[in-house]
Amino acid sequence: MKIAVIGGGPAGIFAAIFSKDSTNQVVLFERNNNLGYKMLITGKGRCNLTNLSPVQDFMSNITTNPKFLYSALSKFSPSDTYNFFEENGLPLVVQRGNRVFPKTEKSLDVVKFLENYLKKMSVKICYNFKVNKIENVNNGFFINNNYEDRYDKVIMATGGLSYSKTGSDGLGFNIAKELGHKISVLRPGLVGIKTVIEKNFPVGLSLKNVKFVIEKKNKILFSEIGELLFTHIGLSGPLVIKASSIINKEDIKNLDAYIDLKPGLTREKLDQRLLKDFQLNSNKMFKNSLDALLPKKLIPYIITKSKINLEKPINQLTKEERINIIDLLKHLNFKLIELESIDKAIITSGGVDIKYIDPRTMESKLIPNLFFAGEMIDVDAFTGGYNMQIAMSTGFLAGTSAKINGT
Repeated sequence: MKIAVIGGGPAGIFAAIFSKDSTNQVVLFERNNNLGYKMLITGKGRCNLTNLSPVQDFMSNITTNPKFLYSALSKFSPSDTYNFFEENGLPLVVQRGNRVFPKTEKSLDVVKFLENYLKKMSVKICYNFKVNKIENVNNGFFINNNYEDRYDKVIMATGGLSYSKTGSDGLGFNIAKELGHKISVLRPGLVGIKTVIEKNFPVGLSLKNVKFVIEKKNKILFSEIGELLFTHIGLSGPLVIKASSIINKEDIKNLDAYIDLKPGLTREKLDQRLLKDFQLNSNKMFKNSLDALLPKKLIPYIITKSKINLEKPINQLTKEERINIIDLLKHLNFKLIELESIDKAIITSGGVDIKYIDPRTMESKLIPNLFFAGEMIDVDAFTGGYNMQIAMSTGFLAGTSAKINGT
């Protein structure tokens, strides 16, 4: 039996490893001159391999079609991933938030480990090979019109549209569509948000322990405390990136977004704090009165938004002006424009519609012996090792399923 695996990312690599046995031939096609290009940039170059959170916590971090993944994650769990690497010679470390990294914290070490494992398994790797077409003829598959080279089974793991420089150009979606599969709308997942940039917008400022809230007609879609970043085009950082996966199916211009700069203080407590600070600095001008409360880089922006005369003495501020300041600190709003482009996104949201894939095997329901794995399936999750685990679990399941009942 001959199996073709298309794509040399984590899903394709695991599909190739676990489809190989002593009786078959497995060929892995990679369009680049090396495997795992996208793996090299995950976890900021440290390669966040998985997440060892309890099952329910893990599942709650999957934003699209979590139930579809029950079988894949039970067959190859985060613990299985941890054991696979540890038992085969790559030491791992568990860090904050149950995130798992190689002990060296170098993505390249993971890629080299997997390359060596593929060689040990006698998987043939075809580098610089771009698959443009797959044909299904008489229960067999032919790649790029090469009718002399027949494959009994094909596993597609070509990734999404994110980070196209790594080779993820969405071609796999076109092939899947040509073979009759519906492709769910492709959207950016885990990406920054473009906003209207107002005067004194604090570009480069990172805020910690703030609450980021997004609402739709007064209904809260996202509300969490954490870290975010002001950029030259809007907002980014962990909170914003996470929120993007919640709102990427919405008409973003109809949403309201704001930051609570002091989530630990009620309006009443914040008012007391302001009164205390203002009494201590009663002779100061307004522009010099917020140093103890806010980062220096944020103050000009807050002053601009307040529309209060920056030269005004503190002891002349009215109650209404003080309430205005509290409103800004508790509800600093932003006009959202759009998500950043899909090429800037960490992952692609959308993909091959799960209605066309058997979740127990990752096999196509339309074409026997055709399997899917990884980011090209319409499943995705938040950051923290979840998407990498999804890739490896679906790759494992596709590979082991393809190996069974060989022709």
